Amino acid sequence: MSILRAEWTKFWTVRGWVLGTVAVAGLIMVFGLAPGMSGSCGKHGPASECKPLIGPAGVEVKDGFTFVHQPLSGDGSVTVRVASLTGEIFTGPGASQPGLAPWAKAGLMVKSGTTPGSTYAAIMLTGSHGVRMQWDFTHDKAGPSGSGPQWLRLSRAGQTITAAASPDGSAWTDVGSTQLTGLPVTAEVGLFVTSPQYSTEFHEGLLNGSQGGPSLATGTFEQLTAEQGWSGTAWHTDWIGGKPDWSETPETEQEGSAFRVAGSGDVGPTGAGVSATQTLVGTFTALIAAVVLGAVFMSTEYRRGLIRTTLAAGPRRLHVLAAKAAVVGGVTFVCGVVAAAVVVVFGQRVLRANGVALLHTTTLTEVRLVAGTGALLAFSAVLALGLGTLLRRSVTAVTVAIVTIVLPYLLAVTVLPVEAARGLLRFTPAAAFALQQAVKQYPQVDDLYAPAVGYFPLSPWAGLAVLAGWTVLVLGAAAVLLRRRDG
Repeated sequence: MSILRAEWTKFWTVRGWVLGTVAVAGLIMVFGLAPGMSGSCGKHGPASECKPLIGPAGVEVKDGFTFVHQPLSGDGSVTVRVASLTGEIFTGPGASQPGLAPWAKAGLMVKSGTTPGSTYAAIMLTGSHGVRMQWDFTHDKAGPSGSGPQWLRLSRAGQTITAAASPDGSAWTDVGSTQLTGLPVTAEVGLFVTSPQYSTEFHEGLLNGSQGGPSLATGTFEQLTAEQGWSGTAWHTDWIGGKPDWSETPETEQEGSAFRVAGSGDVGPTGAGVSATQTLVGTFTALIAAVVLGAVFMSTEYRRGLIRTTLAAGPRRLHVLAAKAAVVGGVTFVCGVVAAAVVVVFGQRVLRANGVALLHTTTLTEVRLVAGTGALLAFSAVLALGLGTLLRRSVTAVTVAIVTIVLPYLLAVTVLPVEAARGLLRFTPAAAFALQQAVKQYPQVDDLYAPAVGYFPLSPWAGLAVLAGWTVLVLGAAAVLLRRRDG
């Protein structure tokens, strides 16, 4: 305890180190509370993105598709054969080419009504992901693979929806079932078709292809049959979410129990967007201040020849190293948490006031962002302390710390191809930046899941574990050398 008190006193009597702690917190707050990004909401004028569509799970969703439907009262089932699914990709004004988006969808859906964002369950054939069951936008379950014709069936028993698929209409495979809370007694059931944004460059994993164009899918349905509960009225076609205005989309064609339906849009979570992570843009510069502080906290003693005095006052050398790690780690953690809490709370208000539409962030995620930022800075400072012990020279230790901890992140989000960036952020200390990811990756949403747009290859706590592992390794090596070499 006396060694810890001595290191704490030493830290606060050096003006440069105190200013370093101020810099750690100040850089986060300066960048997080600055006006920075602007958008088209609020004072900058109305726009559609200012009014996000919220689904049953409380997250932003997209709900745009062609729906050929009629009411179903009570229990019942509907069966159809999806004979084909074709597509068209729009490459510019008046220009298009044949092509099917991987997440183009054609199948059966039961929905509480025609209001966008309302609860639903669906069984579908997709462009390249086989048969899937999806419900309430965020849930997805794989069925049989392949892109050939498929028989699909959707059944309702109370609020339980069951989906099944068959290659021949005889041997059926249950894909899954779900409870749709709030599904009314009379729901809308029928055929649906949709097709999301798409670009060839995007699906080759290139960053410059992240902005795709619209696409259109056309499903051919045969032998549509229904059992129980059907109203017997004519099938009615609706464009849920509004009919796209970028093309002349073919109208639904019906011949007996056969249908040809074209659709565009998407049914699923929104995916990427501006989130609370944007308020933490100052972490990168604060991290530089933290590693400088950690490195010089030990290397300065070698430069000034004070290490002998320190070790003479505390002969238990590992205790001295542990005390220094506790002081520098504790200080940077507290600074990081306080600054992150301020910018996460007030930075989001600044962004909204500046016209930016932010994705919804849960309270637990915000807590993880705040605590994770503190942990990222603290472990990085302690790792730099270990490097300062190993290398003993301030300039060398600071340089190695920045190259080891900061540079991998900078390369990953700026110049490296997506796969190389992901690899770098799996094994280097910069993996801990995953603690600041607030946007969820959904398997049923095509997006450029790259570090440059806020997605990391590891989960938040796995990323922290990588940084912690490097810290333990470097600090362990420093402890060995401190015992054998110094003093």
